[in-house]
Amino acid sequence: MIGRIGALALASVSALAFATGAQAGAFGLHEQSAEAQGLSYAGAASGSGGVSSMFWNPAVITMRPGWVTEQNLTYIGLHADIRPTAGTNPGFLPLGGSGDIGQGAIVPAGATSYQLSDKIWIGLQTGAPFGLITNPNKVWAGEVYGRSSRIFSLAFNPVVAYKVNDWLSIAAGPNIQYFKLTLRQALPITLSPTTFPSGFLKGDAWGVGYTAGATITPWDGTVLGIGYRSSMHHDLEGSAFGVGQVKANLNTPEKLSVGLTQAINPVTRINLGFEWDNWSRIGNVAIVSTALGLPVSNLPLNFKDGYAYSIGAEYDWSPSLTVRGGFSYEEVPIDDQNRSVRLPDNDRYTVSIGAGYRWSEKLTLNAAYSHVFLDKSNIFAGAGRNYDVGNIAFAGVVDASADIVSVGFRYVFGAPAAPLPAPIVRKF
Repeated sequence: MIGRIGALALASVSALAFATGAQAGAFGLHEQSAEAQGLSYAGAASGSGGVSSMFWNPAVITMRPGWVTEQNLTYIGLHADIRPTAGTNPGFLPLGGSGDIGQGAIVPAGATSYQLSDKIWIGLQTGAPFGLITNPNKVWAGEVYGRSSRIFSLAFNPVVAYKVNDWLSIAAGPNIQYFKLTLRQALPITLSPTTFPSGFLKGDAWGVGYTAGATITPWDGTVLGIGYRSSMHHDLEGSAFGVGQVKANLNTPEKLSVGLTQAINPVTRINLGFEWDNWSRIGNVAIVSTALGLPVSNLPLNFKDGYAYSIGAEYDWSPSLTVRGGFSYEEVPIDDQNRSVRLPDNDRYTVSIGAGYRWSEKLTLNAAYSHVFLDKSNIFAGAGRNYDVGNIAFAGVVDASADIVSVGFRYVFGAPAAPLPAPIVRKF
């Protein structure tokens, strides 16, 4: 009996760890700017999100003179229901569906820039690049593949930007990130599926990477922006049920963002955006027993790369009011081969609206709403699949969507300090 319990515990560790990387991938968070959200993040890399656009491209801070701060708060309401179908183990099928696994989450993000001279700016961006909470029914047909998932991250990104000339700016800076996860699922070690205890995997780590970017303004009214966020290496340390202390190496994906902002007339702008996330770089993730120094599982995550395409427009209704709208399509790195009950994600279609109100010369308020449509998707687990706990088969159909509301403000503390007058040179 001890050997069977140990084997099942190790199998559960494998499934838990697999979900770790997947959750971070498909639930990478765009929500860093209320202003850019109103455009479905079109042109985020070319400055459509104000100073907060430095998440995508740090060079955009040279577009704002003086000392500027932006603070944003976003509510993400994820809704997802997993319904078991034919192909699920007959002993688990009567346990029913997951219920709504989505949990509402509040995501803060902030960005501040300060102009030191006519050529040099410094900035700081903080936010959560990854994170989500999902919580299905404790007893349900897919419980051995997931009961709850919690992922939290927080990144600090100080940057220095240099305005090379009137049409080119560049910037770069270190990116410091904290990453934490707690994953739970049922362990099939009792006689009845309704009394299975929960196994867990916990871990956290710090990682360091960098961001870099450039903006090109070939003529008035046109801005092209290119930004890059490097991969981060996380040496996760934590514990797992039945194994004790464990460790794992997790590499987050690089992100490349391209944005174009084009003024059509003095009050109308069109924005385009493209993002590439290199999730296919993850490869295999080994979960290693700290005590033994040996892997208890080797996990082929087999993610695809992720791509996002967006278009948006904004119109200055009056000197005080700007209205926005946008649409985006995202190809996520998840498909029928690697979709899990923790991660019932699929390609996304997002429609957004937003507005900005200039309260005063110093204060601007922004708000946005987005609805995310997801294609229906299937989940398959069991023998011969990427996910397999005790050869317990699970098949399901997922209905999912999300509603996102964001508010934020921009405050301008003051104009840049006036340059010192040139010394007077007298000739006698």
